[in-house]
This record gives sequence, C-alpha cells and structure tokens, in this order.
Amino acid sequence: MAPPDQCGDPRAPGGDRRHPARLRRAAAGRGRPAAGAVRRRALLLAAPLLAAAGEAAAPGIGTIDTAAAWRLFQAGGAAWIDVLDAPRRPAGLPADTLWRPAPRFGIPGSLWLPGAGHEVLPPEAEARFLAALEQATGGDRDRPLVVYCLMDCRLSRTAAQRAAGWGWRRVLWYREGTDGWEAAGLPLAAAQPAAGWR
Repeated sequence: MAPPDQCGDPRAPGGDRRHPARLRRAAAGRGRPAAGAVRRRALLLAAPLLAAAGEAAAPGIGTIDTAAAWRLFQAGGAAWIDVLDAPRRPAGLPADTLWRPAPRFGIPGSLWLPGAGHEVLPPEAEARFLAALEQATGGDRDRPLVVYCLMDCRLSRTAAQRAAGWGWRRVLWYREGTDGWEAAGLPLAAAQPAAGWR
C-alpha cells in the first residue's frame, strides 16, 4: 500500500500520485494488440515467404494454403485431420483444484487425433492412427487427406508424412493450420478428441 502522503483522491486533479511512470506506461499500452496476436499476424504475413524459401513438404505430401484449403472445404470430399495435442492438467495441481482446459476450435468436420503427430508413436497408438485414417477416408487411399494443427506445426507435418508412408496418395499438409483459418475469418467449430484419443 502507498504511504498516506501519496494517496490522494484519485478523482481530484493530481490526486493519484502513486507510481506515475507505471501509470503512464499502463495508459500508453491501452489499445495495443496482445503480443500473441502480433506474433500470429507476423507469422501469417511471412508464411508465403517461408513456403517459397523454406522447408518444403516431404516426399509424398503436398502443401495447401488457406485459400486452397477453403476451396477444398467448400467442395467437400476431403478428410480433415487435426493432430494438435490436447491440453494436459498441469503437474502438481492439487486434485481438488478446478481445472478447465482451453477449448479447441478446429475446422468443422475434422477428426481430432491428439498426439498422432509425434515423431515416435507406440505401436498401439500407430495402429489407432492407421485405423482412424481408414475410417476417415472410408479406406479410399485416393481421397484427399488434409492434416493440420497450428501454424507451421511439426506435428501435422509428421502425421502427414506417416499417412503418405502408409499409402495415401493425396495427402496435403495445411501448414497455416487453424491460425491461418481463423485469421481469414473462416468458420471454426468446437472440437472434442476422437474416441480413444486424449
């Protein structure tokens, strides 16, 4: 608490003299976008440059940008796979503490398979992933398969490579993910992990 000589009536002119520099900084910061939003915008603006000069899709998979993803979504027929990890309860959080994970919003109609994009999958998880892809595509290895998570997420690239390795011939890595989809103002839907995936 501030000393009494610094605590004037805040409504009176000059009444609040506590930490004037902090008050000026707080006032100057109003109206600025959050740091995460600035970073996301910068990544979205840089994405075409990164795609042109940076990491290419792995053999057997193609990349798709937001405009092409939207056209494919509108046309229908593609299977959409979200591989972003599900939020985990923080370690050390007391059992009686209420914890609500942040909801996941994905591309409508997507199958959310948290953890399917990890570099190393236990054999049972790999078998579940293969079965989920079979179900999502109806066993049609020529059906377009779009794999995504967040902007430039390695999980989605790894999962796309795995699907191509299993024989899907039209695997597309949507490298802009839900960050690019949301930035374009396209519809999102609340997602729940598929049965058996957490």
